[in-house]
Amino acid sequence: MTDKRKVRKAVFPVAGLGTRFLPATKAVPKEMLTVVDKPVIQYVVDEALEAGIEHLIFVTGRGKAVIEDYFDIQVELDQTLRERNKKAELTLLDGILPPAGTTSFTRQQSPLGLGHAVWCARELVGNEPFALLLPDMIMQGEKGCLKGMVELYEQSGGGNVIAVEECAPDQAHKYGIVGVGDRIGEGYKITGMVEKPAPGTAPSNFYINGRYILQPEIFPILATQERGAGNEIQLTDGMIKLANEQDFAAYHFQGTTYDCGAKDGFILANVAFALQRSDIRSVVEGPLKELVAGLK
Repeated sequence: MTDKRKVRKAVFPVAGLGTRFLPATKAVPKEMLTVVDKPVIQYVVDEALEAGIEHLIFVTGRGKAVIEDYFDIQVELDQTLRERNKKAELTLLDGILPPAGTTSFTRQQSPLGLGHAVWCARELVGNEPFALLLPDMIMQGEKGCLKGMVELYEQSGGGNVIAVEECAPDQAHKYGIVGVGDRIGEGYKITGMVEKPAPGTAPSNFYINGRYILQPEIFPILATQERGAGNEIQLTDGMIKLANEQDFAAYHFQGTTYDCGAKDGFILANVAFALQRSDIRSVVEGPLKELVAGLK
């Protein structure tokens, strides 16, 4: 029996060390690196809020206190802006401040994998469905990825929903892959899941892109889940077990995902989001074309 209640809470696993961005991440959490003028985590939070999420749950680690500070009032800055009558800046900061009592933070004391990070949020989530958004992945599309997932969740009557995109078939071995069946709205029924299948064995070329809606029954599964790839507790392994008892659907995201946990994805995200901004595009488009032309 799956839960049909509204998805109110979202979990953001932000405890990772960000070693691929050293030395910057020695002092700055990777989630706080900026794409144009907003931290990566802000894009992901905005996506969650667009989808109707009411409570933000951050699973943090040592050195991540700045994330908690970011989603709070900076008294000295606020006072200085008011004294200088910086109304636009004050409005901007007010717009990113969550209402009091709608953010929670818990620690993942040991880096035991995504499945373990999700399990660390169990007491804050409670016995209700929740969204899970990987903070490295930021997305561009006509409709937010999680918003589309919530719509599919409501159309399908509950259950679990995983967002997917298509990759080249010869790249499927790099990702978590789902098998798909009958069409449901903007997605499909999931017929199977496999983490990084051997080349030529993938059930499809639909890869999991870092967005999930899961039922709370995942928590007791993760509590006893054995370590898998990388000697970590893998979320996919837990979802495969949950799929034996509950329905899973795949939401086919029609947009572009940038992996900001990798240097190439981070740079491309900065370019893509800058070109989307009317206040910046006119300034950077010409120089970008000149830079690319100079490489030929």
